[in-house]
Amino acid sequence: MTCFFFLLRLLPSFLPSSNPNLDNNHLTKSTKSGNYLLSHGSDSGIARALSQILTAINDIPVSSRKYELLRSLAERVIEENEKENVEILREVNGKSLSAAFERTLNQLEAGVMELGNDPIGNGGGSGYWPVHYGLNRVLKVVRSVKEVPLLGWAGRGGRDGVDRLEEKLAAELLWLAQKLAACGCGEEAVLKWASASNLAWLALSAEPRLQGSLVKVSAFLFKQAKDLGAEETEESKKEQQRQTKKKMLMAWLPLLCRASNGTDIPVLNTSQKAELERELEEMIGMLEHEDEQEQVLSLWLHHFTCCSSSDWPNLQASYDRWCMASRKLLILR
Repeated sequence: MTCFFFLLRLLPSFLPSSNPNLDNNHLTKSTKSGNYLLSHGSDSGIARALSQILTAINDIPVSSRKYELLRSLAERVIEENEKENVEILREVNGKSLSAAFERTLNQLEAGVMELGNDPIGNGGGSGYWPVHYGLNRVLKVVRSVKEVPLLGWAGRGGRDGVDRLEEKLAAELLWLAQKLAACGCGEEAVLKWASASNLAWLALSAEPRLQGSLVKVSAFLFKQAKDLGAEETEESKKEQQRQTKKKMLMAWLPLLCRASNGTDIPVLNTSQKAELERELEEMIGMLEHEDEQEQVLSLWLHHFTCCSSSDWPNLQASYDRWCMASRKLLILR
């Protein structure tokens, strides 16, 4: 504990701010300002400390020697809160991590949008075309020139510092999702990921390495989503969770079909791919309405057949089961 409080006292020196004495107003801004501090228990010192650490991790370049130190400090705070086995401290962990996940997700979406990637014309949803496409390209180049020396991600792939910054944010999303799941709050990350349909659409034309990072996040959160509602008894809650699963399938299945395996090594190995296929099939089977399964499987079939470079995920078994059920329903009518 002595070491822990010593590190907390050192925290302001790790922040990427020109003024080490942070303005108190900075710590009490609303979530609308992008700081996402706790609305409940925000007057707690430990809540403010954890939010401050997570914000610093989000902002500091990964090349900084202080980056891993901050990550270790955050894990230490989270673990010690859990060890106390007190509900209010579990809430501090859950709310702080959930707020950090949302903040990082919003930053990533804004960054990918600024990259100004070309849209992919397909039937999965409405197309995206930036109004100021050319201007965004110019801004991206200017921003990359300014940020490359600070990020220090040399040799990590991607076109420039901007792309590598988005990879950093995607990696942090996976880390935050894992921490939320470990704290029993995995549903928070699932809900936010299922609602990130705009990011999922933009990701279809992202760089392969960024696509790979987003596939890793999706794979982890599909695993969390599969178990939602397993022990739920209230029917309205079960239906809400079924809808969350449908939203997640509709948003992220296209990326799984179209994403590259990456430039160096496969994003998922053979056993991980097979496991995720089984989880996807199980989630589709949990959609009780025939038309919902049809929507998901029709979307999968479109993107699966349009991508000639990949044969994964292969959900033909689910498609065959749906066809059989649909055929029986028609006969009964």
